[in-house]
Amino acid sequence: MGVVTPPTAKAPKQDRSRATRQRLLEAAVACLAEVGWAGSTVLVVAERAGVSRGAAQHHFPTREDLFTAAVEYVAEERSQALRELPSQDRTAVVAALVDLYTGPLFRAALHLWVAASNEEQLRPRVTELEAKVGRETHRIAVRLLNADESRPGVRETVQGLLDMARGLGLANLLTDDAARRERVVAQWAALVEEGLA
Repeated sequence: MGVVTPPTAKAPKQDRSRATRQRLLEAAVACLAEVGWAGSTVLVVAERAGVSRGAAQHHFPTREDLFTAAVEYVAEERSQALRELPSQDRTAVVAALVDLYTGPLFRAALHLWVAASNEEQLRPRVTELEAKVGRETHRIAVRLLNADESRPGVRETVQGLLDMARGLGLANLLTDDAARRERVVAQWAALVEEGLA
């Protein structure tokens, strides 16, 4: 009969560590979206996540580490949700892409961009993160729209759609005009259909 080794305490500790990290990332995004950069400190995020400041700093040594990781984490979650969208008509795809820019992630990212414009330590990290997220979103949009970027103007059509979606997201920060946005999305879907036909 073989020797049975008892389960180690390492797995539960790693699970708790992952759960703590995830709570911190979600709390950081929520704080950025609700109170902006100035009101989003490590202590505020730690309290919101239900962990000590020391635990927060164990996972994220600096404020910049915490907030760039938080936006990257949620951006990846959102990208994954987009990647998992079933094949559907282009109008639904345009609407899903616009939704990407009208939620709390976009609001949090916007606060991070504004902070990066004034914070030298934060700027290169946010610039790199935005470039990465932008490239991934573009790739996903191309796939979802079944766009052939080897054709002239198609890349620009897809990028124009994403730029328009970002603009609608900015407008949504001040006032939620869902009815107007729905009409704009329908018009852009028609333009995209024509541009990609």
